Amino acid sequence: MMTTYLVTIGLIFGIMLGGILVERVYRGFAARNPQLGPYRDTSKCGCCSAGSGCSDASCDAERAAPGATTIRH
Repeated sequence: MMTTYLVTIGLIFGIMLGGILVERVYRGFAARNPQLGPYRDTSKCGCCSAGSGCSDASCDAERAAPGATTIRH
């Protein structure tokens, strides 16, 4: 019983560390390859063009690229 508990804690911790590692590798890759576009900050709600329904200011037209079409749902 205690072994299952410790293994579960270890797995959750490992998955969390794996996510942090992937985020750092992605950030470094984006910094080394600026021609592929800017780093996408994951602290916001996500991609508003997919209709995520976020209420954050991340979906405002001011932040859109020049000439980009804004989709309102």
